[in-house]
Amino acid sequence: MSSELSEALAATLAEMRETVDALVATLGEEHQALEHADTPALDRAGATKLIQMRKLDRLDAERVQLSNAAPQAADRLKPAWTQVLQSLEKCRLHNQRNGGLVNQRLAQVRRALSALTGERDEPVYDPAGLLHSPQRSQPLAQA
Repeated sequence: MSSELSEALAATLAEMRETVDALVATLGEEHQALEHADTPALDRAGATKLIQMRKLDRLDAERVQLSNAAPQAADRLKPAWTQVLQSLEKCRLHNQRNGGLVNQRLAQVRRALSALTGERDEPVYDPAGLLHSPQRSQPLAQA
């Protein structure tokens, strides 16, 4: 029974590693889509990323269960788990990079809207200390 659990844990870790590697590739595709403003590619990458994250959640629950059932096997397979964690850190860094690119594009759009409307983009405080965000309900043009 213990060898079966050990084999199952090794297989789960291998599948996690494959899924994390695929996630790294998907994050790279997402980055390219963001750089090229390719909305269909961005949608595909987002959908793929969601599937991969759900799979990783399922596999991690399986890993925890198997590790608790076979702690000696978990100790032996610690290097494989460390590799998965290192790859997950790579994913986190790629995701942060992509998030930074999204924030940069959002700031550009806000600046463009501010230039078109003539309004400041930043919220301001009134004399009573209440925060007010600029309203963009004015028409940009008339026919």
